[in-house]
Amino acid sequence: MFIPILITAFVSLVNAASIVSRSQSYLQPAVLGPKTTITVGNKVIAPDGFERSATLVNGIFPGPLIAAQKANNFAIEVVNKLEDETMFKSTSIHWHGIFQNGTNYADGVSFVTQCPIAQNHSFLHSFSAPNQAGTYWYHSHYSVQYCDGLRGALVIYDPDDPLAHMYDVDDASTVITLSDWYHVVAPVLRHIIGTTANSSLINGLGRYAGGPASDLAVINVEQGKRYRMRLVAMSCDPNFQFSIDGHNLTVIEADGQLTEPLVVDELQILAGQRYSVVLVADKPVDNYWMRSLPSLAGASFVGGTNSAILRYKGASQADPTTVNTPALNQLVETNLHALINPGAPGIPGYGNADINLNLQISNVGGTFYVNGVTFKPPTVPVLLQILSGAQEPSQLLPNGSVIVLEANKVVELTLSIVNGPGGPHPIHLHGHAFDVIKSAVVNSTFNYVNPVRRDVVSAGNAGQQMVIRWTTDNSGPWFLHCHIDWHLDAGFAVVMAESPSDTAAHVNPVPQEWDQLCPIFDSLTPSQLGGGGRYSYEEAANISTLLFPPSRLPY
Repeated sequence: MFIPILITAFVSLVNAASIVSRSQSYLQPAVLGPKTTITVGNKVIAPDGFERSATLVNGIFPGPLIAAQKANNFAIEVVNKLEDETMFKSTSIHWHGIFQNGTNYADGVSFVTQCPIAQNHSFLHSFSAPNQAGTYWYHSHYSVQYCDGLRGALVIYDPDDPLAHMYDVDDASTVITLSDWYHVVAPVLRHIIGTTANSSLINGLGRYAGGPASDLAVINVEQGKRYRMRLVAMSCDPNFQFSIDGHNLTVIEADGQLTEPLVVDELQILAGQRYSVVLVADKPVDNYWMRSLPSLAGASFVGGTNSAILRYKGASQADPTTVNTPALNQLVETNLHALINPGAPGIPGYGNADINLNLQISNVGGTFYVNGVTFKPPTVPVLLQILSGAQEPSQLLPNGSVIVLEANKVVELTLSIVNGPGGPHPIHLHGHAFDVIKSAVVNSTFNYVNPVRRDVVSAGNAGQQMVIRWTTDNSGPWFLHCHIDWHLDAGFAVVMAESPSDTAAHVNPVPQEWDQLCPIFDSLTPSQLGGGGRYSYEEAANISTLLFPPSRLPY
């Protein structure tokens, strides 16, 4: 009788432990190198305890980390095996933050730089990033597809990082992804004005209000060591207030650009943004709550929502009992300064750039307008239009949404939110990093001397504005858009067509496979596009009465 009793006691202990802590260490799947194949497909997952079919890379969420060393060349074959009728069955993948200098065709933006990759087809993205190192990510750039799960981190490590003396550990285990999650598929939600996420996830795990006590992510550290944690906000909508109980964080990177080290105890990170922070594991051995509060109504940490666990080596496998205290030293964007070659390009002073642009953002009935025009994807990608001979703004579609810029000029862009709900609005420019001359934060002043340099910046809310500068040294059409994906889908975007007359030579040669993407995509039937067809709109009408007018599938 002794052995059965012992077994019963052991099972009871295991069950008790599961009650104490429903959590698991973040075991990053096999890291992929810069030359690899990734498969986009559908799989049922339950990252917050709610089961649903999702659109995933290699069957996992978030997608596998793609890691490279500085100066590596990338060759990533994207294979489309999508089959779920309720979600989009074509795809494209954008390598967020990679400049794609000379390889605009590999930027992965549907209807701007390419046609989508059709079901059962593939496309090889070949590109280099010779002078880039830092924290990036990849995601679908086809309608709102990345909201269904197609998103993952991409890191370029620098063996000569000038700030390497500040940390001991920097590997896959210290990449921290922050995301929102939805229980309804994105093709349905895109019809709803002001759709809201059901939960937020850290490293692909989380809980939703009223849901089960599903697993939370655990980030393991060892007392006395210093960790470079790479935070990636891959949400479709909310921003996050990120903190770790009892610990300060030293910011050393913003969006792939090193910053002068800045100590904070909490930071706001918007959709599309990334920060590297150094965490010194100098507290008593214990479990500490890692908090990522999303900008969603009613968000809290009750029941382990919006949380993960920082676990010191030697601590028990138990949920933390640490308390969330008010932040005393929050990150203020204007306190960040570029570490390498600080200073904005061009002549200091507002309006002294070679090209001075003003964009006014407004919203009517849920649809966004940039200078009175809402972005609607053209049937022919802008890059293909340019390579076919279109040069002038009047020749380039969509009408009113393409801004032509001369080569090798300093551009100063002022973007103002006249009215537009759902802010602060994170603005992303493809093909460049820019200097943030004036931040949308309160009491911000102009800074041409040492502003932060990055690729996603807040334009704030209604009545606020931001000012950025960059140099047009990368010929091709580059998307400028709000990185709240629902807002992009509702028209919050323009295309910066940089020196179109130089583009054909700059991106030569364009791969033959790229030329085939449009004929293949254009031949697809509505059922081959997926996305639920008209039924997606009917399902949206069963959820909410706040709907956009019926629209066709993204083309």
